[in-house]
Amino acid sequence: MTLNVLPDRIDRPSAWIGQDMHRRPQEWLVELSPRDIADLEQAAKHYLNIGRDIGEITKADFPLVHFGTHLEALRDQLINGIGFEVLRGLPVQHYSQHMTAAIFCGVGAHLGSARSQNAAGHILGHVRDIGADAKDPNTRIYQTHDRQTFHTDSADAVGLMCLQDALEGGDSLLVSVEAIFNRMRVDCPDLLQLLFDPIATDRRGEVPEGMDPFMTIPPLSWCEGRLTVFYQRQYIDSAQRFADAMQLTPDHIRALDTFDALANDPVLHLPMRLQPGDMQFVYNHSQLHDRTGFTDRHDPALRRHLLRLWLSLPGDRTLPPSFAQRYGNLEVGNRGGIITDGTRLHAPLD
Repeated sequence: MTLNVLPDRIDRPSAWIGQDMHRRPQEWLVELSPRDIADLEQAAKHYLNIGRDIGEITKADFPLVHFGTHLEALRDQLINGIGFEVLRGLPVQHYSQHMTAAIFCGVGAHLGSARSQNAAGHILGHVRDIGADAKDPNTRIYQTHDRQTFHTDSADAVGLMCLQDALEGGDSLLVSVEAIFNRMRVDCPDLLQLLFDPIATDRRGEVPEGMDPFMTIPPLSWCEGRLTVFYQRQYIDSAQRFADAMQLTPDHIRALDTFDALANDPVLHLPMRLQPGDMQFVYNHSQLHDRTGFTDRHDPALRRHLLRLWLSLPGDRTLPPSFAQRYGNLEVGNRGGIITDGTRLHAPLD
C-alpha cells in the first residue's frame, strides 16, 4: 500500500474523537421506553413458546410491533454512522436466563445473522473470568479478569449484553480506527504505511483444516474507498512463535506501538461502564473495543457476566480478499465467525 493511494484525511461520522463523543451521549446512548421493553418482551415470549433452541432464532420468529424500525436504523448506524450504540434500560434482573437470551438473540436477528464464536458452534458467548491463564498463548483473553487490549472480533459487528457488572473495573473502551489513521497520517505516515503489511495474527489453537496456525491479514486495509481494520495486538505478538510467520521488524513494532498508544490516548477513546441490562453493539470494521481489568465479587452469582453475539450484517461493505483467511466466505450477510466441519450452531445458556 503506497501513501498516494490513501486519503490525507478520513471525514466520516465513524472518525469520531472520544473526548467529543463523551459530551454527546445523545448520539449513542438510547434509553428504552416502557413501550420498547414491552415490545421486546412479547417477541421473546412468542419465540420461547415455539420451543426451539435460542440459537435458531430468526427475525421472523421474533416479531416486533414497532422497535424493529429502530433496529433498522441501528444497523445503518453501525455500517454508515458512528459505528456503535448502547441500548439501556432492559430490566434483566426480573428475567430468566432463557428470557434474557431470547431478547438479546432476537435483537441480533433483526440486525443480521449470528455467527459461531468458537469451534463448538456457540452463537451466544459468555464473557466472564473462568480463571484462564492470560499468559497461555491459547487462552481467549475474555475468559480472564485481566485488561484486554484494543481489538476487533471476527465478524462484522459484536454485541454485548451486561447481566452483571464487576465490583471494580471492567469498563468498556471504544476508539475509532479512522481517528487513529488521521493522526498517524499527519504525524508518522511512514509508520502508518507499515500497518498495511501482511502481519501475522495467531489463531490461538482454532485452526481450520489445511490452514496455517496464524493469519496474514494486514491490521489496516484500503478497499473500495474504505479503511478496514483487523487487529488484536496480543495475538500478533504470540504469532511470532511460529517460524513461518512474517517476523516483525523494529519499525513494524514501532508502528504497532504507536497505533496502540493512540488507541489508549484518553482524547481519542471513549470509556463507558455498561450497566446490567445494557446492550452495546460495535462495528468491527471501523472501531476497536477493549475492556479494563476488573475485580469480581466473592459471590459467584454476582460476578461480572456479559453475553456476546457476533453478527454478519446485510448491506455491509465489501471486505478485502485477505479476510477469507479468517472469514472463509466473504459473502455480505453470510460471513464471519469460526466455523468447522460438522458444527451445529446453538446458544448455550451457561
